[in-house]
Amino acid sequence: MDSISQRDGRFLWHPYTQHRLAAPFTSITRAKGSYLFDESGTPLLDAISSWWTTLHGHGHPYIAQKIHEQALNLEHVIFAGFTHEPAVNLAGRLLPLLPGDMSRLFFSDNGSTAVEVALKMAIQFHQNQGRPNRKKILALQHAYHGDTFGAMSVSERGLFTQPFNGHLFPVEFVDIPTEENESWKLPSLPWEEIACIIYEPVVQGAGGMRMYHLPSLEKLLTQCKDQGILLIADEVMTGFGRTGTLFASEQIQVLPDIVCMSKGLTGGTLPMALTACREFIYEAFLQEDRLKTFFHGHSFTANPIGCAAALASLDLLQDAACQEQIRLIVTCHRQKVEQWKSEGRFLQPRSAGTILALEVEDKENNYLNTRKEAIMQMALKKGVLLRPLGNTVYCMPPYSTNQEELDLIYRVMEMI
Repeated sequence: MDSISQRDGRFLWHPYTQHRLAAPFTSITRAKGSYLFDESGTPLLDAISSWWTTLHGHGHPYIAQKIHEQALNLEHVIFAGFTHEPAVNLAGRLLPLLPGDMSRLFFSDNGSTAVEVALKMAIQFHQNQGRPNRKKILALQHAYHGDTFGAMSVSERGLFTQPFNGHLFPVEFVDIPTEENESWKLPSLPWEEIACIIYEPVVQGAGGMRMYHLPSLEKLLTQCKDQGILLIADEVMTGFGRTGTLFASEQIQVLPDIVCMSKGLTGGTLPMALTACREFIYEAFLQEDRLKTFFHGHSFTANPIGCAAALASLDLLQDAACQEQIRLIVTCHRQKVEQWKSEGRFLQPRSAGTILALEVEDKENNYLNTRKEAIMQMALKKGVLLRPLGNTVYCMPPYSTNQEELDLIYRVMEMI
């Protein structure tokens, strides 16, 4: 019988992959805890949480049991004109935990769609309020918010967007706020035409794990808020404990008006996304005029099984044992960064919560850098899954990762 990889090669098209040049795919047959297992049973330590999604480790029995129970009861129902207990319970549990005074949740499918919802929500908010001129969007250089057209429009114009740049709507981009560069203060921005600013709080993910100078970010957000501009925090990657706090926005004095969530929402088990907003935004759509309805939806909006997984993941996340595991990873990352700095081992070793990153070359980051492939293959041979972002090598392990497993990740990174 043909192997999984051989059959894959005849039928499938993988993301972010040039199949003409790609190395043979590793076939994963099962996963447990912090490990993936290939066809031969060889374990691979998942140091990137399978694209930043897996919070509690793979195959967690508690989440699996809750998914099973929900699937036997109600697997799906249209969410226009209908509702169900898992969605209501998830909203009741999650809203009080969000940064700011969020009061409403809008369901979608993934991080890109959560961003699309937020952008449309912000633009139509101003339109419903009689401010149709407020339709421009402010975004940060090096940002990545997803691969749908709206999400691409507010992301860095570059490799990922190049074939489509002529189809993207114009956006006002400003430099990432740092102590050295606060050029966003320039008064040339058309403040009265800007509907919202979208930003990844604390750290930019796909842009190279760039970590902000938070006081500078707060100054930018304060200036936006003073101008009546809505603040959209893209917490798709940073949410659910990744930066050391439940949500990264908790580390910023200026709180968002809209929050986007996905990835770790269901503990990495099922695709689901949420866009949360404050009550005044929802009220702008609450009118007798049907034309002011928010006309947006997805076939699997508020899928009950996904909601059950998210509730189970929240149970685990709020448990003392999980919080202790997060503190362990945060502490170990900080210690390793200090060690690497003192040894002068790497360029820009840094951490933000459970995220650890460094640069392997002292030049502009290049996602197509062929060295990243060599690093990934070397790590796989050592039993660790790493997937560099161009020159940026990082780890973002599941919270199930213990001290011994962290040490293995660090040793492999030191082999670079």
